[in-house]
Amino acid sequence: MIAVALICAAVKLALAVHDAISQLAAPGRKAESAGNSLSDGLVDAGDAASKVPFVGGQLKKQLRSAAGAGTGLADAGRSLQDTVGHVATLTTVALIVISVVFVLLLWLPPRLRWIRRSALTRRLAVSPGGADILALRVLAGSQRDLTTLPTPPGGLAEAWRRRDEQVIADLAAIGLRQVGLRA
Repeated sequence: MIAVALICAAVKLALAVHDAISQLAAPGRKAESAGNSLSDGLVDAGDAASKVPFVGGQLKKQLRSAAGAGTGLADAGRSLQDTVGHVATLTTVALIVISVVFVLLLWLPPRLRWIRRSALTRRLAVSPGGADILALRVLAGSQRDLTTLPTPPGGLAEAWRRRDEQVIADLAAIGLRQVGLRA
C-alpha cells in the first residue's frame, strides 16, 4: 500500500513538473504568433503595394521577401514549442520511471523475502509436527511475545514438553503472527 502511494505521489509530482516545463513554451507561442502576424501583414502590404504604378511589382517582391522573415520567426517559435514539449515529456517519463524503479528496488526484495518466509512458515504450520516446531521457535526467540500468554504451572517450556495442545497452539499462533500471518 505504501509502495502504491509513493508511486502515485511520484506520478503527481512528475505531472506537475511537466506542467511547469510546458510553461517555458510561452515565448515560442508568442514568437510564432508575432511571426505569423508579421508575415501576413507584409504579404498584405505587398499586395497593396503592387497597385503602385511603375514600382508596385518591385515593392511587392521585396515585401513578400520580408514576409519570409516573419515565416522564419513563426517556424522558430513552433520549433521552440516542440522542443519544450519533448523535454517536458521526457522529463516526466524519466521521473516516473526512476521513481517506480527506486520504490520497487526498495520494496520488492523485502516483500519477496517475506512471501518466501511466510510460505515456508505456513507449510510448516500445516505439516505434521509443524505446530511443535513453531512453538519451539517462539520459545527460543524473543521473550517479549510470550508475555501475552497466560503462564501455566511449571512455565511455558514445561507445558510444551508435556505436549499441552493449548500452549502449543498459542505458541504456534504467535509464530505465525511474527511473520505476518494469521493463525
